[in-house]
Amino acid sequence: MEKYAIGVDIGGTKCSVVLGEGHIPDNSLKGFIIDKICFPTEAAKGPAFTIRNIMDAVHEIMRRNHVLPENAIGLGISCGGPLDHRKGIIMNPPNLYGWNDIPIVRLMEEEFRIRTLLQNDANACALAEWKFGAGRGYRNLVFLTCGTGMGAGLILDGRLYNGTNDMAGEVGHIRLEKEGPVGFGKSGSFEGFCSGGGIAQIAKAKAVEKLQIGIKPALCPELNALEGLTAKTVAQAAEQGDELAWDIYKTSGYYLGMGLSVIIDILNPEIIVLGSIYERSEHLLLPSLKKVIEKEALKASREVCRIVPARLGEQIGDYAALSVAFGKKEQE
Repeated sequence: MEKYAIGVDIGGTKCSVVLGEGHIPDNSLKGFIIDKICFPTEAAKGPAFTIRNIMDAVHEIMRRNHVLPENAIGLGISCGGPLDHRKGIIMNPPNLYGWNDIPIVRLMEEEFRIRTLLQNDANACALAEWKFGAGRGYRNLVFLTCGTGMGAGLILDGRLYNGTNDMAGEVGHIRLEKEGPVGFGKSGSFEGFCSGGGIAQIAKAKAVEKLQIGIKPALCPELNALEGLTAKTVAQAAEQGDELAWDIYKTSGYYLGMGLSVIIDILNPEIIVLGSIYERSEHLLLPSLKKVIEKEALKASREVCRIVPARLGEQIGDYAALSVAFGKKEQE
């Protein structure tokens, strides 16, 4: 009898329902994901509207692939926090307005009669890179999102570490300086210096410094160009040799090294996997972060820790939701 895994990725902009094989492949991921349905979240219409669309998509993906409830090993849900993974409740994430204490696991289990598990998106992505990506074969792994914000998922001694109330891994809140770009509601935070939004803030501050002393950098020759500065546009300018853009990424890389040094010293991981911005811009960040880690982190700890880009790319959300579906014991 064939077995399947079902994944649901709930985002503020879009949702995905994914069907995968019911076992984790040994080598190639080719053909592991069998089918996928995507649709807009339309969060403004409220949770009942989105949940009904999710359920309809799960019914559809099961119908067209001839999947019965007894053929599914589990249904995994990946969603931004805060949430309670043990009770299966989504607790008003900032990108899902009105989702106040939604018992999503109970609702899905009543609808489908399939064991359902819930994890926040950073934890789910850590599971995905551990099971399918750059972290396969390791027992102690840290995954950092490095996207619009900065969060982490922790695999410690071969198990996902959630913390006391699902708040483990909020590394973006660590303060690295008294003042600086704002992230996670805190000036000078790890997220402020190293997320996509933070890099944009650094770029705007440095561009204004140049403009106010009469220098018109190619990256931003006029004040009205400030709003167009993003982590992506700065990286593109750096690729073209723009000195200011390189300096911006050097600054972010420095603080990325500072934050990673703290993580290395406290958790002593074997591997740190960095997603999103780091995947695309490793060459811009790595030189400065390596220098900092060599200076700040304990020698014995840094020498056993690899720092690598995430491997799953744009598909990480699909693999994240499926990863949640696979196991309960390692997520407790």
